[in-house]
Amino acid sequence: MQASHAPVVDLDLRSFAKNDTAILGSIKITLSPAETLALVGPSGIGKTSLLRIIAGIETGFEGDRRVHGKIAMVFQEPTLLPWRCLRDNITIPTGVDAKTAEDALTEVGLAGRGSDFPAQLSLGQQRRLSLARAFAVKPTLLLLDEPFGALDPGIRTDMHALITQLWNEYRLTVIMVTHDIKEAFSLGTRVLTLDRLTPSALAAWRKFRCSATAIV
Repeated sequence: MQASHAPVVDLDLRSFAKNDTAILGSIKITLSPAETLALVGPSGIGKTSLLRIIAGIETGFEGDRRVHGKIAMVFQEPTLLPWRCLRDNITIPTGVDAKTAEDALTEVGLAGRGSDFPAQLSLGQQRRLSLARAFAVKPTLLLLDEPFGALDPGIRTDMHALITQLWNEYRLTVIMVTHDIKEAFSLGTRVLTLDRLTPSALAAWRKFRCSATAIV
């Protein structure tokens, strides 16, 4: 069993590039259980890339990544199976049983909707379904990639309350990407702002890239 004082996330990123384009420079993140980190910054700065590195989806980076426990990720757009019912949208991707799926739907305010289909849901409800799928696997680390984007202010406020309620109940470690600085400080116990690579950081990356190419 993981010790309570052990970090859930321990990332020492030196650089990340795609197609010979530098995307992220040096970033260090250490998160303890029940911490919530909000990632903010302009579009295209690399927030989603950083989230995907932490999730283990992106592997072509320089540095060290250690994550303890189970990871669940909620993407910008609800990635649903439109031809399957809500219950199946949880059981099929995660492997949990039907009762666990129904319990997860209840947690996010979709009780009794397990036989409905995604097309019968509003965008806000589809986001709730995505959250239900994430919580069904009982994650240690929850990654949220702009989960409130394109929502009306009232629905956005409801989703804020839901995330806070679930965080308080399960004491998860959460990393959330957002463009909204007010949202970041409202929901995050810590906030990390990403900015453009400085000239010195970009030069260091290019030097490393040249060295690596020479070695190969």
